[in-house]
Amino acid sequence: MASHDDVTAAAAAVTDYANPQDQPAARARVWPAAALVLAFWAVFIGLRIGGVPMFRQFLGQVGALLILLLSFTIWWAVDARGRRGERLIAILALVGGAILAILLASKTFQGPQLLMSALPWVFTAWALWAILARRADPKLRRRGLVVAILLAWCPFLLLRTEGLRGDGGAEFRWRWSPTAEDRYLAQLHNLTASGTRPATQMAPVVASQGDWPAFRGPDRDGVVRGVRIATDWAANPPKLCWKEPVGPGWSSMSVVGGRVFTQEQRDQSEAVVCRDADTGRELWAHTDAGRFWDSLSGAGPRATPTFADGRLYTLGATGLLNCLDPASGARIWSRDIAADSGAKMPIWGFASSPLVTHGLVIVFAGGEGKGLLAYNARTGQPAWTAPAGKHCYSSAQLAVLGGEEQVLFWDDRGLLAVDPATGKPRWELAISGASAMPRSVQPHVIAGTRVAVASDVETTVVEPHRQGDQWTSADRPWTSSAFRPSFNDFVLHDGAFLYGLDGGNLVCIDANDGHRRWRKGRYGAGQLLLLADQSLLLVLCESGDLALVAAKPDAHHELARIPDAITGKTWNHPAIAQGRLYIRNGQEMACFALPLAR
Repeated sequence: MASHDDVTAAAAAVTDYANPQDQPAARARVWPAAALVLAFWAVFIGLRIGGVPMFRQFLGQVGALLILLLSFTIWWAVDARGRRGERLIAILALVGGAILAILLASKTFQGPQLLMSALPWVFTAWALWAILARRADPKLRRRGLVVAILLAWCPFLLLRTEGLRGDGGAEFRWRWSPTAEDRYLAQLHNLTASGTRPATQMAPVVASQGDWPAFRGPDRDGVVRGVRIATDWAANPPKLCWKEPVGPGWSSMSVVGGRVFTQEQRDQSEAVVCRDADTGRELWAHTDAGRFWDSLSGAGPRATPTFADGRLYTLGATGLLNCLDPASGARIWSRDIAADSGAKMPIWGFASSPLVTHGLVIVFAGGEGKGLLAYNARTGQPAWTAPAGKHCYSSAQLAVLGGEEQVLFWDDRGLLAVDPATGKPRWELAISGASAMPRSVQPHVIAGTRVAVASDVETTVVEPHRQGDQWTSADRPWTSSAFRPSFNDFVLHDGAFLYGLDGGNLVCIDANDGHRRWRKGRYGAGQLLLLADQSLLLVLCESGDLALVAAKPDAHHELARIPDAITGKTWNHPAIAQGRLYIRNGQEMACFALPLAR
């Protein structure tokens, strides 16, 4: 027979069951939150340290974040062991915090980038509070959860972004601190106000042997010939000749006739700037209204000026193609390639460095049926158009294949070859795999019969076939994912080996079969040149360091390094002219006299 205590306990149990709202809800499971957040950070860190190229890493992080967002939200919404009110208030805090952050954050953040930067920390704070407060009073747990979610957004209200690094990570600065561009513009204003800016120079500009007239050099291949340097930099290092601040932009430099030509952003104007090669003094600046900026890559022009036949040809990030007098900066003619082609503004701006050949200026625009555009170099009148892809960031490359001059172009469709005088297609090979990855590097001709092209996904060697005057087909002797140079151009040495940067590492690839010989060192998303006479690689690191590496297939051997040759994120291509090295980024430019070998 049941005791009085047993009857009382049973009655209490029935009463509890009948009035569930008066009782504490079962605690929500918190281990899924911890597992999801830990999995995200494992993927995030793995992408960072795994040497994955920038664009693939960026897409991987986006994918991981979307999975975290979806799975975390679903778990929280459907976990029946948590209170409905608590589940709802957390979702409202997440959405409300995102809206407020987008409205209040620095304008350097575009909405998607802010979400990418902040959401991982929001979910981390959410998971930590869920774990720490799982035994807390329900009211405290709810209020603390809202506070944790909202506070996780707050640090990003105090920051601004200066784009991505080469490893895909964001660069942050305090929101109200002056930018490098602010400091540069203030300096320009002070020079103008004091009347101390140098006078315009009108002396003619004449090219000579040893100059650097175009993107990546005379042959646009990143190869330096006729220069031999001392390699013991401990005893005889490169000597700094001058260093000057510059405006933002990813343009490289052309160096001709004692002048250095580059492009930069100056507030709301794109500027083509000429400096004295010996002193770094500004000689003239040609400006056009227009500003390109995006939150991932920043502001400024991308293309490099080209000097040819006594004229200077430049393409701005907004699509303005100029022909200038290199002595004074005066405009001779101008075209808007976006208007001429009907092309839309690329995500990261127009980046095609003009190719001048056969009396024509050739650039990529990406318009429908008008991918490549050619203009008369003297008058600026349209000469021909050729169908090409719709998006890429590489430049037209003049090459000789099978004894015939051709213009090669590497875009999202594949590799295209056209007649330089007429634009008539000679041959084409579609290479559409992972076409969403931007193609940004130059093609390289191997032994006059093959062409090496590369992207964030793989390197491919293409071999076109010819019968008589006709090019009949093209195939791929090899494709390798062991070398993925992204937007970091590579070089070909002795027709046998490719050297370039992949995920921050320096890589050597056999050009005959795609076999990777080695992958070593840490250089970031920098650029490099080949000193062919000595089998040397001059590597301008993303950090601004300058490294000298042996171009040998047997092993990686770094011979010397100069830390912090320039300050700031450095993606711009270096240039060598008359025994001097010119380097720049979006903050400053420097000239070094190379120690010449005796």
